[in-house]
Amino acid sequence: MNLKTLTVIGLACTLLISCEMDLDMNKPGNLVPKTVTEDPSLPSLSLNGTSLHAETYGNPASAMVIFLHGGPGADYRNGLNVRQLADDGYYVVFYDQRGTGLSQRHDKNTYSIQLYLEDLTAVIEHYRTSTNQKVFLFGHSWGAMLAAAYINAYPDRIDGAIFAEAGGFNKQLLDEYGEASRKLNLFSEITNDVLYYDQFLTGRENEHEKLDYKLAIASSFSYAEGNDEGIEGPSPFWRNGASVLQAFMDISENEGFDFTTKLNQYQTKVLFLYGENNKSYGLSFAQKEASFFPSSEIVQIADTGHEMIYFKWDSVHPAVLGYLNSLN
Repeated sequence: MNLKTLTVIGLACTLLISCEMDLDMNKPGNLVPKTVTEDPSLPSLSLNGTSLHAETYGNPASAMVIFLHGGPGADYRNGLNVRQLADDGYYVVFYDQRGTGLSQRHDKNTYSIQLYLEDLTAVIEHYRTSTNQKVFLFGHSWGAMLAAAYINAYPDRIDGAIFAEAGGFNKQLLDEYGEASRKLNLFSEITNDVLYYDQFLTGRENEHEKLDYKLAIASSFSYAEGNDEGIEGPSPFWRNGASVLQAFMDISENEGFDFTTKLNQYQTKVLFLYGENNKSYGLSFAQKEASFFPSSEIVQIADTGHEMIYFKWDSVHPAVLGYLNSLN
């Protein structure tokens, strides 16, 4: 038997074996990463009827900075630059919100804004080491909206807040930002790329692996060349939470929301950050959101867009640290 024949036989055997070992896309870990309920080795905490992927940096007795990631449905991986604040003397807490990243998945109809606020309260209570320990919120995009919602509900619990391009503190502002940043031309090449996967991969409600995988593919639209949000390119993430995203989209459309009703009671100065290259946000939008607070500061981060924390942390860090130190 010559070498050519052996090679053909070897390739045939490999093909047969691979066919017999096809992976089930519904099995945890095959299509998207496992969550904390499927992989006990992941750092996690259990609270309020769920298990969250979470980790901390710094001295637990220091002033606490809780990072609230974007989405809804994203995770904190592209915000990990914020852990540098631990070297500056702060206790930095990260967690993937319920149903996002590597946190536990739940049925779509169980999610609500109030439940997310209760989760954040439970996170604070879990990590807080004393009643006089200061707590700061650092929110990006949707996470900044969540920070506003929390302060609006509990203005006496938070010692300061940083808002990095919140999508909108109420339904009207969210729609305004969405119209400027997420428009799709139904016949464009970008739209075809985003929607193509629906031709061969579908997923029913709460088929989380399939739905999360599809959302990951669609996420490339946000940094397509020439995007209005000035996003330079892809940033890392573990896993999207499609059911959470759809749940909050439904809440927004069907019920509406307003996180501004009591913000005027919050007397502590807050910090707003916006990227120079985000055409959909800009100074004027930052001023609209900042106007709900009695005291605020607005800082432009040069030469970057919506994902400033990942791409331009060296420029974000001094503004954030200066603000925190002024209140600590």
